[in-house]
Amino acid sequence: MRTLKVHFPDDALPTLDTFLKQTKEARVFRRAQAVRNVVKGQRLQTVSDTLSFTYSALRKWVHRFASQGTQGLVDRPRSGRPPKMTCELEQHLNRLVDQDPLQHGSVSSQWSCQELATVLAHQTGVQLGRESVRCVLKKR
Repeated sequence: MRTLKVHFPDDALPTLDTFLKQTKEARVFRRAQAVRNVVKGQRLQTVSDTLSFTYSALRKWVHRFASQGTQGLVDRPRSGRPPKMTCELEQHLNRLVDQDPLQHGSVSSQWSCQELATVLAHQTGVQLGRESVRCVLKKR
Protein backbone atom coordinates (compact mmCIF):
# COMPACT_ATOMS: atom_id res chain seq x y z
CA MET A 1 0.00 0.00 0.00
CA ARG A 2 1.15 3.49 -0.79
CA THR A 3 1.46 5.92 2.05
CA LEU A 4 -1.19 8.57 2.21
CA LYS A 5 0.25 11.97 1.32
CA VAL A 6 -2.46 14.27 2.58
CA HIS A 7 -1.95 17.23 4.87
CA PHE A 8 -4.75 18.13 7.24
CA PRO A 9 -5.21 21.53 8.86
CA ASP A 10 -4.21 21.86 12.52
CA ASP A 11 -7.85 22.13 13.60
CA ALA A 12 -8.97 19.03 11.67
CA LEU A 13 -9.80 16.92 14.75
CA PRO A 14 -11.83 19.62 16.58
CA THR A 15 -13.59 20.43 13.31
CA LEU A 16 -14.54 16.78 12.78
CA ASP A 17 -15.63 16.41 16.43
CA THR A 18 -17.97 19.39 16.06
CA PHE A 19 -19.24 18.10 12.73
CA LEU A 20 -19.96 14.66 14.23
CA LYS A 21 -22.07 16.27 16.97
CA GLN A 22 -24.07 18.33 14.48
CA THR A 23 -24.70 15.93 11.60
CA LYS A 24 -27.99 14.05 11.45
CA GLU A 25 -27.45 11.86 8.37
CA ALA A 26 -26.09 8.40 9.12
CA ARG A 27 -24.00 8.13 5.93
CA VAL A 28 -22.32 11.47 6.51
CA PHE A 29 -21.74 10.59 10.17
CA ARG A 30 -20.01 7.33 9.20
CA ARG A 31 -17.82 9.14 6.68
CA ALA A 32 -16.79 11.76 9.23
CA GLN A 33 -16.09 9.04 11.79
CA ALA A 34 -13.86 7.16 9.36
CA VAL A 35 -12.01 10.29 8.26
CA ARG A 36 -11.52 11.26 11.91
CA ASN A 37 -9.84 7.91 12.58
CA VAL A 38 -7.49 8.50 9.63
CA VAL A 39 -6.71 12.04 10.83
CA LYS A 40 -5.89 10.58 14.26
CA GLY A 41 -3.25 8.43 12.59
CA GLN A 42 -4.88 5.08 11.85
CA ARG A 43 -4.06 3.45 8.53
CA LEU A 44 -6.61 3.64 5.73
CA GLN A 45 -6.74 -0.14 5.39
CA THR A 46 -7.38 -0.62 9.12
CA VAL A 47 -10.16 1.96 9.18
CA SER A 48 -11.78 0.66 5.99
CA ASP A 49 -11.76 -2.90 7.36
CA THR A 50 -13.09 -1.83 10.76
CA LEU A 51 -15.89 0.41 9.50
CA SER A 52 -16.75 -1.64 6.37
CA PHE A 53 -15.75 0.96 3.80
CA THR A 54 -13.98 0.05 0.62
CA TYR A 55 -10.42 1.30 0.60
CA SER A 56 -11.02 3.48 -2.47
CA ALA A 57 -14.16 5.07 -1.02
CA LEU A 58 -12.43 5.94 2.24
CA ARG A 59 -9.45 7.31 0.35
CA LYS A 60 -11.82 9.52 -1.68
CA TRP A 61 -13.51 10.87 1.48
CA VAL A 62 -10.15 11.57 3.14
CA HIS A 63 -8.96 13.53 0.09
CA ARG A 64 -12.24 15.44 -0.12
CA PHE A 65 -12.00 16.37 3.57
CA ALA A 66 -8.39 17.50 3.12
CA SER A 67 -9.29 19.75 0.18
CA GLN A 68 -12.84 20.90 1.03
CA GLY A 69 -13.20 20.44 4.77
CA THR A 70 -16.39 18.99 6.22
CA GLN A 71 -18.35 20.20 3.18
CA GLY A 72 -16.51 17.52 1.20
CA LEU A 73 -18.15 14.81 3.32
CA VAL A 74 -21.71 15.86 2.51
CA ASP A 75 -23.62 14.24 -0.36
CA ARG A 76 -23.54 16.23 -3.55
CA PRO A 77 -26.76 16.94 -5.43
CA ARG A 78 -27.71 14.18 -7.81
CA SER A 79 -29.41 14.40 -11.12
CA GLY A 80 -32.89 13.06 -11.54
CA ARG A 81 -36.47 14.07 -11.88
CA PRO A 82 -37.31 17.07 -9.72
CA PRO A 83 -40.01 16.47 -7.11
CA LYS A 84 -43.56 17.34 -8.09
CA MET A 85 -44.39 18.45 -4.56
CA THR A 86 -43.41 22.11 -4.33
CA CYS A 87 -43.88 24.33 -1.29
CA GLU A 88 -46.85 26.03 -2.92
CA LEU A 89 -48.46 22.69 -3.73
CA GLU A 90 -47.87 21.49 -0.18
CA GLN A 91 -49.50 24.64 1.21
CA HIS A 92 -52.44 24.17 -1.15
CA LEU A 93 -52.81 20.57 0.07
CA ASN A 94 -52.69 21.68 3.71
CA ARG A 95 -55.44 24.25 3.07
CA LEU A 96 -57.47 21.59 1.27
CA VAL A 97 -57.20 19.20 4.22
CA ASP A 98 -58.73 21.83 6.49
CA GLN A 99 -61.80 22.09 4.24
CA ASP A 100 -64.87 19.87 4.37
CA PRO A 101 -64.61 17.03 1.82
CA LEU A 102 -68.38 17.20 1.26
CA GLN A 103 -67.89 20.63 -0.33
CA HIS A 104 -65.77 18.99 -3.00
CA GLY A 105 -68.25 16.29 -3.92
CA SER A 106 -67.05 13.55 -1.62
CA VAL A 107 -69.52 11.02 -0.24
CA SER A 108 -67.58 10.81 3.03
CA SER A 109 -67.02 13.42 5.69
CA GLN A 110 -63.34 12.45 5.98
CA TRP A 111 -60.63 12.83 3.39
CA SER A 112 -58.83 9.86 1.95
CA CYS A 113 -55.40 10.33 0.40
CA GLN A 114 -56.76 9.28 -2.97
CA GLU A 115 -59.61 11.83 -2.80
CA LEU A 116 -57.16 14.55 -1.80
CA ALA A 117 -54.92 13.65 -4.75
CA THR A 118 -57.89 13.74 -7.13
CA VAL A 119 -59.17 17.12 -5.91
CA LEU A 120 -55.63 18.54 -5.89
CA ALA A 121 -55.12 17.38 -9.48
CA HIS A 122 -58.44 18.93 -10.51
CA GLN A 123 -57.60 22.26 -8.87
CA THR A 124 -53.91 22.56 -9.76
CA GLY A 125 -53.39 20.27 -12.75
CA VAL A 126 -50.57 18.41 -10.95
CA GLN A 127 -51.07 14.64 -10.77
CA LEU A 128 -49.87 13.16 -7.47
CA GLY A 129 -50.25 9.67 -6.14
CA ARG A 130 -51.93 8.91 -2.86
CA GLU A 131 -48.56 7.96 -1.37
CA SER A 132 -47.14 11.42 -2.11
CA VAL A 133 -50.16 12.97 -0.43
CA ARG A 134 -49.74 10.64 2.53
CA CYS A 135 -46.09 11.64 2.97
CA VAL A 136 -47.01 15.35 3.07
CA LEU A 137 -49.76 14.69 5.60
CA LYS A 138 -47.40 12.63 7.72
CA LYS A 139 -45.04 15.61 7.98
CA ARG A 140 -47.94 17.77 9.10
